[in-house]
Amino acid sequence: MLRPGPPGDPASDSHGGEAVLRTAQVEATGAVGVSGYPCYVGEGVQAEIDPDSRAVEAVTVDGAELPYGWVAQIAEDPRQR
Repeated sequence: MLRPGPPGDPASDSHGGEAVLRTAQVEATGAVGVSGYPCYVGEGVQAEIDPDSRAVEAVTVDGAELPYGWVAQIAEDPRQR
């Protein structure tokens, strides 16, 4: 699950008073992106994720880049608790 939004702790909802843009369940496509990392897509979100560091690269939401300074973070899927 990805949480595009302002930088912050993905384990909390503390993002400096700003709301998370959305959460999206993404799945691996089997392709490798321009960053060299695997591609994931789902619910209008496309991202490349480094499987070792879990860093999210080259993310778009509904075909657009995130606002300047925002990031996408991997979040725990509440359905898997």
